[in-house]
Amino acid sequence: MKTDDRELIVVMKRYFAVKAELATLTAELEAERKAAGAQIGVFYDPRQNAERAADLQRSHHLKAEMASGHAARRRSTEVENASQLPPPPACHGLDLPRTCPGP
Repeated sequence: MKTDDRELIVVMKRYFAVKAELATLTAELEAERKAAGAQIGVFYDPRQNAERAADLQRSHHLKAEMASGHAARRRSTEVENASQLPPPPACHGLDLPRTCPGP
């Protein structure tokens, strides 16, 4: 197994662990909000809900971690795919990016 594959496995395991933790935390928060009959904007504002502020901040941190891990994987895939692409077509005899109009 290549090093890149092992790194991807580590990243994906972390991604799915974070996703599961976020889902659990979100379900707990939402159940508490509904039970309290609180408005969404008030309940999910850490300034107005100091009791759950740490959990609310944790949920934001988890979302950011998922996004950064997903973005890192996407960039890695784009680099891999770019190296496998054929050279761009020539436009009017010039070697320009693929965005140039056809002949």
